[in-house]
Amino acid sequence: MALNVKPTRSELIALKKRIKLSERGYKLLKMKRDGLILEFFKVLAEAKDLKNQLAEKYERAQKMIAIAETVDGSIGVKSAAFSASENPVIDLKSKNIMGVVVPKIESQSVKKSLTNRGYGVLGTSAAIDEAADAFEELVECIILSAELETTMKRLLDEIESTKRRVNALEFKVIPELIEARNFIKMRLDEMEREELFRMKRTKGKSAAKAAKLAAAHAAEV
Repeated sequence: MALNVKPTRSELIALKKRIKLSERGYKLLKMKRDGLILEFFKVLAEAKDLKNQLAEKYERAQKMIAIAETVDGSIGVKSAAFSASENPVIDLKSKNIMGVVVPKIESQSVKKSLTNRGYGVLGTSAAIDEAADAFEELVECIILSAELETTMKRLLDEIESTKRRVNALEFKVIPELIEARNFIKMRLDEMEREELFRMKRTKGKSAAKAAKLAAAHAAEV
């Protein structure tokens, strides 16, 4: 890069400004990267806890549905399931985490009361009610899990992108700018020394010429 720059003072000033700007951007990107990593591990911890809950709720839901089929029969369970009068509503929104847009999933009508499930309370056993409770809790857990998984993926993508930019500034952009700055400073110093030497030599020639003229004048007198 140093060979492609003009060794002028205006170019040196411009390079110094670019170096300061790049170093400032490098610090900000490092802060962003570190902040994103902290946020990622927070979400990761939540996701791990939720994963354990998801496994527990799934096992409970399977257990409850097995009990309900034993008590009410598979036909009775299917009849109760098909009686649902209100489907869950999923509202997909978004939120911002350090400049990264991540999903915010809000759900309605997932967890229902006995009277809102659609099947007759008197015609079913408590086992169906418990199975319904278990599966509603499982669905809520699945929705939250989807939100956290997507959030982690987007945070991880942004972390990788920010890391690449930080590395590019640290190992390529800033070193090349500094190399170009040092090259210009060296060339300007050389040019200044050359100019000083030329001026001294010119001054010496002028002095010698003046002395010669003075000597000639003295001889004539």
